[in-house]
Amino acid sequence: MTILVTGARGNIARALVGQLLDAGQDVRAAGRDPGRARLPGGVEVVAADLARPGSWDAALNGVTKVFLYAGTAGLGGFLSRAGGLAQVVLLSAAGADPASDDAITRAHGEAEQAVRDSGIPWTFLRPGGFAANRLLWSEPIRTAGVVRDPFPGSHSALIHEADIAAVAVCALTASGHSGAEYTLTGPESLTVRRQAELIGLATGRPVRVEVQDLDDYRRELTTAFEARGLGTAGSADVVEARIRRLAALVDRPQPTTETVLAVTGRPARGFAAWAEDHVAAFT
Repeated sequence: MTILVTGARGNIARALVGQLLDAGQDVRAAGRDPGRARLPGGVEVVAADLARPGSWDAALNGVTKVFLYAGTAGLGGFLSRAGGLAQVVLLSAAGADPASDDAITRAHGEAEQAVRDSGIPWTFLRPGGFAANRLLWSEPIRTAGVVRDPFPGSHSALIHEADIAAVAVCALTASGHSGAEYTLTGPESLTVRRQAELIGLATGRPVRVEVQDLDDYRRELTTAFEARGLGTAGSADVVEARIRRLAALVDRPQPTTETVLAVTGRPARGFAAWAEDHVAAFT
């Protein structure tokens, strides 16, 4: 059995590849620029882009199961070519709903619906937020010991990428996960201020938090999403949805789940552990 992991350069994909190898699985990793993925030895790596049908055969040949990202362009066409698969594990998002007014949750819901429509057995992983997104703070923390955020009091229960990968490994290698929708969170809801404080404790250097001007934040996000190829109209929708979501989370602790424990038998790692695991990025 060969398992295909797409998005090879992503934090979750890299963690998943390593854990699958540790579990003795044959792994193929696919990405647009796989040479930059920094994957361990023993992994078959192919250049493939779900938006380019000509690259699909090299990725799918001999594969029985696939790990996919919901935000990938060309997902529907790829699934139609991959009809013989035994399983798809899709990385989606909490609250995914194709009828949602929120651009982010709507896009993830549409991706889930495409997987359902394919007829391939599936498992959906729905994290509420990635701890790895805090790597965007690495440069300002390294250079100035500061985090700038428009809503420092906003809460999130961020999950370690290794825990998402651990649930994906179970879904890909064990029975009983077909048709499951797993909502994934970290074990605690923390504010932006507390997350920055925990990174400071891990590095041994205090991190201060400054309130960012909302227009500056909007411009930064718009630039980031356009750089990812979402386009001006699409990026505006996503940016405004992100701002509304963050504003609604100020002083509102978020619910947590014990899904990681239920699926893997081991509790989810806290944000302090994530900061310790990534201390080199901030120092």
